[in-house]
Amino acid sequence: MNPAVLLAAVALAAAPAPPGQRMAFPGKEWEKASPESQGVDSAKLKRAMDDLAVRLADYGGVATVFIVRGGRVIWEGTERDRQNPLASATKSFTSAVFGLLIEDGKASLSTLGKDLDPALAELYPAVTLRHFATMTSGYDSAGGSYEFDRQGRGDSWNPGPPAAPIFPPGTKFRYWDDAMMQFGHLLTKAAGQPLDRIFKARIADPIGMTRWTWAETNTPAGRVLAWTGGIHTSSRELARFGHLFLNRGNWNGRQLVSASWVDQATTVQVPASIPNDDPPRSRGAGVYGYNWWVNGVTPDGKRLWPDAPPRAYYACGLHNNMCIVIPEWSMVIARTNGGKKDGSTNTPPNVDEVWNRFMHGLAEAVGG
Repeated sequence: MNPAVLLAAVALAAAPAPPGQRMAFPGKEWEKASPESQGVDSAKLKRAMDDLAVRLADYGGVATVFIVRGGRVIWEGTERDRQNPLASATKSFTSAVFGLLIEDGKASLSTLGKDLDPALAELYPAVTLRHFATMTSGYDSAGGSYEFDRQGRGDSWNPGPPAAPIFPPGTKFRYWDDAMMQFGHLLTKAAGQPLDRIFKARIADPIGMTRWTWAETNTPAGRVLAWTGGIHTSSRELARFGHLFLNRGNWNGRQLVSASWVDQATTVQVPASIPNDDPPRSRGAGVYGYNWWVNGVTPDGKRLWPDAPPRAYYACGLHNNMCIVIPEWSMVIARTNGGKKDGSTNTPPNVDEVWNRFMHGLAEAVGG
């Protein structure tokens, strides 16, 4: 094993509960607790939340924010049950199912895409599932319906057949929905069934995540799951998914996702030395795992969120949908959000600064 990976694995022991507490797991409802009972200063937590509310006032606010420490709710907004499309935070759900397929022996990181779909053989003979999970595949498809880059290539949830690679696999990072849709297509081929069926039976039902849907979209191959952005749910439900990962795939004694996969997926898999293609949209070098964002060190030598613990990681989607997992604090922070009435984005332009400032205030509240 790579020494860096080994060290990370050693550091990733099951998330500790707050001092003097056992780790709790919700049944039908979450257990509620005062911040102080979980080692959190309520006044400082409120101060951090008030500041976050100001900074997100024009971007959906904090009414859906839901915070859990040690499996107990210490903060919940008035709209924690509002259903929203999670957009690209769905990618982390796809990653979880990929881990299950690896565990089942139906796929591996080194599985060649062409072995699952011969249509990739001509233009993408060397692309692997690892390339897709790290957004380093260079995959592109014909067509495009939104977010065109400087070269005129368009991203799409409804991509056409494979087009010429943007770059050789593994040489750059590019956050590209065409590639994610192809990734989901390949995983479905490997699974032999829709991914939402696997997620429901093996993850959602066991953790009590009941209020969610995985939307479909049209593609040239017919209607398929929107692997890049199809999950609709609330922050209260999303926090269950985060709590599963906080506990390294274990839910109250039952191992649902292998701890090894959780560790790999939520540690940096894209070295800072790999160029970001088409920045600033694509900026995963040093901070991307297997479809999870990681509080790693960027190419300029700075940590993504300097005031957050180094092991923090998160699922992230358009409009600032977030599921933040902080093992050092035994904490999960979930937030769902929709677009503005005019259809524009609900993500602040300085979003990393906003969350880092919140992490600074939260660190004061937890005393570490």
